[in-house]
Amino acid sequence: MFTSIGICGTGNMGKAIIQGLVGSGLIGPEHIYIYNIHKAKAETIQQESGVTVVDSAAELVKQAKAVILAVKPNSMGSVLTEIKDVVQPDTVVISIAAGLTIERLAAPLPQGTKIIRVMPNTPALVGEGMSALAVNETVTEDEKAAALAVFESFGKAELVAERLIDAVCGLSGSGPAYVYMFIEALADGAVLEGMPRQMAYTFAAQTVLGAAKMVLETGEHPGKLKDDVCSPGGTTIEAVRILEEKGFRAAAAAAVVASTEKNKAL
Repeated sequence: MFTSIGICGTGNMGKAIIQGLVGSGLIGPEHIYIYNIHKAKAETIQQESGVTVVDSAAELVKQAKAVILAVKPNSMGSVLTEIKDVVQPDTVVISIAAGLTIERLAAPLPQGTKIIRVMPNTPALVGEGMSALAVNETVTEDEKAAALAVFESFGKAELVAERLIDAVCGLSGSGPAYVYMFIEALADGAVLEGMPRQMAYTFAAQTVLGAAKMVLETGEHPGKLKDDVCSPGGTTIEAVRILEEKGFRAAAAAAVVASTEKNKAL
């Protein structure tokens, strides 16, 4: 594991990372350093978690073995410019900015800088994130394992080839929005049939959660699990017929492709 970690940016993802690291006990808060341009926000997190606030991105790099840049893509250029002179050969720079390739991240930094590009998602806020990590050739096996451990502290994480990051964005990066729409639509149907709104959201959300857990824990193909619910001539196969008729699968697949292509264009 990294002996110290710096987190630049304390928005939703930055906070999720801090909560995951501290809550899992993966690394003590005394070894976590954070920086936010709005210092008061960082100090609030310091009071809640015991991490250390520093005064600049450059100071963050000086203190930490690995630095997670949790800033917006349009802010990344200025951050990289600020830290380029203090990045050491053993510093691991981790970016969660959408659309910024390893090549673009490396350009302002010293040659040979260890860079990891990550695409996380917002369920990290409740400890159920899905993160994809792509690395450059200078990152060691131990550093890969340490980075995976960081992102597994608030969900699941996998190493992927960088060419797959755009597809990851289209699937798990944007995917929570598709699922929220699905939950809302399921609830609308139940409300139409007389169920109270809040009850409908609970039933819909728990159904999605349970079905997802079945896929992950049984290892069964989703189609097989779907077939198991569809009794011959029953209610579920009738509902599946309507979903197919309305283009449910095609619409979901097209949404992933559209998000992927947009990420490529960023």
